[in-house]
Amino acid sequence: MTLPIEPLQVNSLKSACVARLEELILSGELKVGERLPAERDLAVRLGVSRPVLHEALVDLSAKGLVTINPRRGVVINDFRKSGSMAILSSLLSYHNGELDPQFVSSLLSMRILVETETARLAATRASAEQLAELREVVEREAAADRSSLVELVELDFDFHLLISIASENLAYPLILNSFKTVYTHFTTAFYQKTAGSAVVDDVHAYHHRLLEALESRDSQKCVEIMKSMLEHGEKLLKS
Repeated sequence: MTLPIEPLQVNSLKSACVARLEELILSGELKVGERLPAERDLAVRLGVSRPVLHEALVDLSAKGLVTINPRRGVVINDFRKSGSMAILSSLLSYHNGELDPQFVSSLLSMRILVETETARLAATRASAEQLAELREVVEREAAADRSSLVELVELDFDFHLLISIASENLAYPLILNSFKTVYTHFTTAFYQKTAGSAVVDDVHAYHHRLLEALESRDSQKCVEIMKSMLEHGEKLLKS
């Protein structure tokens, strides 16, 4: 039986090609508005085949980093104007996993804006089944191994994702899912600092209080608890 799976080498080369071009663009070495060399020449310089390079360029185009124009060639974009949520992981990779202060500040500000709104909406729109799911996550957190990063991070993401789903706004869970890699990177960094400490219990206490406010249908209290919780996490993360 022949499986329809592409050779790993092709995928690896494509990923490496994407990573190298992203680095050149995000570092500013390739300037906004600059045109890349012809695909044939660029492929030779990168040491890859033209098909691999073309796939990499299509990837970059989907992220908004470049525009592929049959007449003008491939042009570098200003990612702040044309980039998509997919670029968030690229920014993290470019900084080698380090938490660049401006990047962190920008994301945390957006997170507060989005998640206080999901909490407000969930207070009035969450179904009994959705509240039961949230309670299950909170109970699993209470029983979780405080030193297990993987478990703590997964439960934390599930809690926030379920609230976004309970908002009954279809866009909010898609936003959270679209930068799950970045989101969980931050929460991993947070729990690396706090795993096994009382801070973990503080976070879970916030979750429990928020659940109770949701069950009470108190939208204002939900907003206040969510905002306080995220600011608490931001302060510890930045420290």
